[in-house]
Amino acid sequence: MRFLLVEDNASLAKAILDRLRLDGHVVDHAPDVQSAEDFAATTDYDLILLDIMLPDGDGRTFLKQHRDRQIETPVIVLTARSEVSDRVGVLDLGADDYITKPFDFSELEARCRAVLRRRGGGSSNERRFGNLCFDPMAGTLSIGDQTISLRNKELRLLEVFLSAPDRIFSKAKLVDRLFSYEEDVSENAIEVYVGRLRKHLVGSGVEIATVRGLGYRMSLQ
Repeated sequence: MRFLLVEDNASLAKAILDRLRLDGHVVDHAPDVQSAEDFAATTDYDLILLDIMLPDGDGRTFLKQHRDRQIETPVIVLTARSEVSDRVGVLDLGADDYITKPFDFSELEARCRAVLRRRGGGSSNERRFGNLCFDPMAGTLSIGDQTISLRNKELRLLEVFLSAPDRIFSKAKLVDRLFSYEEDVSENAIEVYVGRLRKHLVGSGVEIATVRGLGYRMSLQ
């Protein structure tokens, strides 16, 4: 998944970034509202983690403007305020969930999974396509009765393809989904990861086809 973290506390932001990246997620960090708006204007995110009190404004304003533009990206608010009225207020503005500081990182991860499951319309982490059964949280791919462990980038690449089977993804789009702005990579890296993923899919009835001049598409054979 690709996350946007909007948090001005440098030590807390680093701890969250390290934890989420360890799980294999791509995470961009915005320390203020303006940076968050710049990121959100140029990149599609699976989830936004949003602090309220920011140096150049209020995270609630960012949230309201986000929803006024009909942007449905899930948002979890990180707040130090524990009053019921504050929590109700951010939910009414369009937040999908909130977590009160200080929090345990395992709870944050669980809330992220729950929000993403709800947005995906299911109660399970598993995704099925043809003979594949993919669990992005466990990092496993099952083909029939065979279970395959995936490396982080292979896992995230499969996740992208399964988010929209039969859709063509350009190399540039895949780079955007798999790498943060801090990582300097070329589009050739995508060829390497696609090649590795194809090897895992041999005999599955699912293929990743190259669409010349456009990119790649996952579909049933």
